[in-house]
Amino acid sequence: MVLEGIINPFKAEKEPWELIPIGFVYCCVAIGLSLWIFREQASMVMVFLIVLACVPLIYSTIKMEEEKDIDEEDEAILIKEHGKALMFFVCLFIGITLAVALFYIILPDQTAASVFSVQSKTITAVNAKVTGNFDSSVTIFSKIFFNNMRVMIFCLIFALVYGAGAIFILTWNATVIGVAIGNFVKIHLANNYSYFHAASLGLLRYFVHGIPEILGYFVAGLAGGIISIAIIKHDFRTKKFEHIMLDSVDMILLAVGILFLAALIEVYVTPLMF
Repeated sequence: MVLEGIINPFKAEKEPWELIPIGFVYCCVAIGLSLWIFREQASMVMVFLIVLACVPLIYSTIKMEEEKDIDEEDEAILIKEHGKALMFFVCLFIGITLAVALFYIILPDQTAASVFSVQSKTITAVNAKVTGNFDSSVTIFSKIFFNNMRVMIFCLIFALVYGAGAIFILTWNATVIGVAIGNFVKIHLANNYSYFHAASLGLLRYFVHGIPEILGYFVAGLAGGIISIAIIKHDFRTKKFEHIMLDSVDMILLAVGILFLAALIEVYVTPLMF
């Protein structure tokens, strides 16, 4: 009851930047407990513990967003209202990612490789799929975009089934990106870059396309969560459910557009910078 009670959704929407240090704290506590109690399974246990801390806040927020759908008819205003929740979701994600990257950098190499073993294997597998062959940029774009769409569908399904379930997929992605950033920084430190320079490059390298990508996942997860809450509250028996479904479909289409843009940035913009 301590971690999940740090902030409520009303304050989170008003001051979203506070979620960066809160996400950082959630992750630090989770990694510390995983190393102490579940060292051999730390890669996945820390994800579970982060999710455990995030679920009350995320669930309360989704309930609040569903109520906005019932009370507000104007779609433009609804999207703006949902944007407040999405902003603090992204800030929470950034805090978790930064904590993982920091631990990956400061832990001894052998310990970091053990604690983040599953995340490292995932990064290797993804890189092999995308860059394994001498594919054209269009082919690489297609692979990245459809992989992102697959993750978005997972977020949507998890949110529909578990309400706040999408937070598991998103936390997992935060740990993977954090490890990727940490590894990038370590490589550049080995090449005699300063800590500040290496860290700045690492954040820029992955956040340029990573932030819009994660935003797309959050939009889809919020849409699925709103539908889930509406069904739980039996709002599907009312005329308002049609409006809720329309708003959710608009959000899913918006998520697809954001992921398309993120894939374009990853394939055609990021390589020009690094």
